[in-house]
Amino acid sequence: MSAHPSRRPAVAVAPAAPAPSRSASRVAAPSQGAAAVAAPAQAMALYEQVKDHISRKIQEGIWRAGDRLPSENELVTQFGISRMTVNRALRELVEQGRIVRVAGVGSFVAEDKPQSTLLQIANLAGEIRQRGHDYRCDVLAVERISATLEVAAALDLRTGESVFHSLCIHREDGVPVQLEDRHVNPRQVPQFAAQDFTLLQPSEYLVRNVPFDQIEHVVDAVMPTAEQATLLEMSPQEPCLLLTRRTWSRGVPITVVRCLHPATRYRLGSRFRADGNPVSG
Repeated sequence: MSAHPSRRPAVAVAPAAPAPSRSASRVAAPSQGAAAVAAPAQAMALYEQVKDHISRKIQEGIWRAGDRLPSENELVTQFGISRMTVNRALRELVEQGRIVRVAGVGSFVAEDKPQSTLLQIANLAGEIRQRGHDYRCDVLAVERISATLEVAAALDLRTGESVFHSLCIHREDGVPVQLEDRHVNPRQVPQFAAQDFTLLQPSEYLVRNVPFDQIEHVVDAVMPTAEQATLLEMSPQEPCLLLTRRTWSRGVPITVVRCLHPATRYRLGSRFRADGNPVSG
C-alpha cells in the first residue's frame, strides 16, 4: 500500500511539465502581433526611401528623360527590401508622372510635359525657348523677412517667423509674362538665399534640389495692384491670372509662390486622361 503514494507524485509531475510551454506561447502572441504591426510601418518607410532616391536622381539631372532606371531586382538588392515594396514605390512614381513602365522592358524617366501647367510645375524658361523665343529672368529681390499671417499659415510657421522671399520678373522676348512672388521655408531649404539666381531661377533650383511629394495649384482671376502693373508693364485696368502654388515634402511645406500673369499675354491649361495623368503632345 505504501508504494502507491510514491508513484502518484511522479504521474502528477508529467502533465505539469508542458504548462510553462503553453504559458510561454500565450505570452509570445502579443509580441508576434506587435511585429506584425511594425512590419507595415517599416515597409512604408522603405518604399518612401526608394521613391526619394529615384526622385533625387531625376531632380539632380543624374537620370534624364528617357533614361532607364535600375530593374526591380537591382533595387531589391540595393535596398535589401522586398519586391512588393519596390513595386509600390515604382507604381506611385508612375502615378505622379515621374516615370513610365513598359511591360517586359523596364522603367524609364518620364518626358517633361511643360504644357501641363496645372498638373505639374512648369518649366517656364523651357516653354518659352521651345517656342523659339528669348527668355530672361530679372531677379528683383532675394531676402530674409518676417512671415506675415498669410505666409505663416501657408508654410505652417508662426507669424513673424523668419522666411526667405524672392521676387522675379519672367520675360518672353523682353515682354513681362509672369511676376513670381515666392516665400520659402528656411527649415526645408536653408541655403536658398545663398544661390545665384541669375544662373538658375528659384523655381528651377527648388525642383532640382528639394524633393517634393505634393503640389497644390489654385487659379484666380484678379486685378493687379498699381505696383504689380508697373512691374509687369501693363495697365492696372487689365485683368490677370494668378496661379498660387504650394509644395510639400512628407507633409512639411517647402514653398508658397504667387505667379501673376497678364491675361492678354499668357494662358494656363492642361490636357489629361480620365485617370488624372497628363497627356503628352
